[in-house]
Amino acid sequence: MLGPLPRQKPKTEPILLRILGIKEPPVARCRLLSRGLEPYHRLGGIGLEAAGDKGCLACGNCIDSCPVLRREPDRFGKTDQRTSMALEAIVAEDCEQCYACVLACPQVDTNLKDYIVDDYVVEVIPQSKKLQTLLDRYLLVPVALLLGILLGVFISR
Repeated sequence: MLGPLPRQKPKTEPILLRILGIKEPPVARCRLLSRGLEPYHRLGGIGLEAAGDKGCLACGNCIDSCPVLRREPDRFGKTDQRTSMALEAIVAEDCEQCYACVLACPQVDTNLKDYIVDDYVVEVIPQSKKLQTLLDRYLLVPVALLLGILLGVFISR
């Protein structure tokens, strides 16, 4: 059986890496690297003729997904705009670089989102060796014991 086909990296990877390295919300820049709103996207079915448009729709998804603004909602009181540019102005260098804003934006291409999740974030977030050791040592024994009991029950029948 064949496994999944290897995904190709985006052609804009060098630019994308520079964008993701900036300590500000990257959603507006990632949107400009994309093709814009796809015609089949659910926002396109409400009479909004924005297919291919790269301008921010002001849907507010990036604002709603930002952990900085969820933690400090008073920051948002400075403006009533729900755009990616407002997000950049409000959060600025306090961005945690979680990339939730990019993942929430309906105008950022799926291949860019996949690259961020599968290739970029995996390398940026350090894996906790302490947690892995705890799981290996203390979780493996009960799971193995439980599997042994279940196998014993089924075999003895």
